Amino acid sequence: MKILTIIGARPQFIKAAVLSRLIMNDPETEEILVHTGQHYDENMSEIFFEEMDIPKPQYNLNIHSKLHGEMTGKMMTEIEQVALKEKPDWILVYGDTNSTMAGALVASKLHIKLAHVEAGLRSFNNKMPEEINRIITDRLSDILFCPTDYAVENLKKEGFENFKDKKIIRTGDIMLDASMFYSKKQISFNKEVPKDFILCTVHRAENTDSTEKLRTIFKSLNEVGEKVKIVLPLHPRTKSKLEDITSDYKAEYPNIIFLEPLGYLEMIWCLNNCRFVITDSGGLQKEAYFFKKMCLTLRNETEWRELVDNGYNILSEINENDILNNAFKIFDRKETFDKELYGDGKSGDFILQQLKK
Repeated sequence: MKILTIIGARPQFIKAAVLSRLIMNDPETEEILVHTGQHYDENMSEIFFEEMDIPKPQYNLNIHSKLHGEMTGKMMTEIEQVALKEKPDWILVYGDTNSTMAGALVASKLHIKLAHVEAGLRSFNNKMPEEINRIITDRLSDILFCPTDYAVENLKKEGFENFKDKKIIRTGDIMLDASMFYSKKQISFNKEVPKDFILCTVHRAENTDSTEKLRTIFKSLNEVGEKVKIVLPLHPRTKSKLEDITSDYKAEYPNIIFLEPLGYLEMIWCLNNCRFVITDSGGLQKEAYFFKKMCLTLRNETEWRELVDNGYNILSEINENDILNNAFKIFDRKETFDKELYGDGKSGDFILQQLKK
């Protein structure tokens, strides 16, 4: 069996690492990795392949820094050529990026079976590009690998059970597999990081493209940091936006320790050692839970509703009062993290066996 795997962004590298490691040890299966180039910063891309001991992609398309339409179109053109050359049995996509949707569209046009890992997630916010990518990819997929009960329920509500040629399979979350495996390899890395800190990431376009929201977020973070310092690996997009609104963001927000983007093993160390997490990322909400940390999410909605429903995640409006009130609530929260929301950490094995069927 030959699998053509499409990846392009940090979370996809981590998820793909789980299956790639299993496929390398499976003599019946061959994987061709295609990196679209969507994340092209060395610290956000190349370092992941080195840290995770997985093969470098056989194809690197170097498509980045373009508007959504142009980026997706160029990806489709290049992925199509690779697919025609390699003739895979499956095209495998992860998550919800432009790379995901481009791979899905190519699979559909060439009549190649499509598998979507992390199917069924919905934020119910169609202004998010990721939401559109998810919906289209799910509709085109032959196997929908759902990480949660909510994801399965979303697909049922959308009528996917009526499509007899599709399989909806609950797998658990492949990110849990990665967290369990790579936590043994975590890297302690930076003397600037204090013993007690809050881990934070901010990168989502809806937050960074609005000057008002960006100022509100960082003013609020700086105030929270008066109690416990904020450690913030700075996404290239966020760094550029901060430089547009202030001449010296480090001086303006002294309670935030700004770092260069971190590798996955360094992020795992931060997750293991932080007080709690503040983020607008989708994946980091779950990773906080995997490492038994509360999370404050700087968004009005989340794809990971089970975290909110069980009290492990608090959603926040982007205004100073809401962010501060919610952050200070978390300081006093004690959770047991005793519920198994995302499976048993063996999703990768299960997914590979389902593909081989």
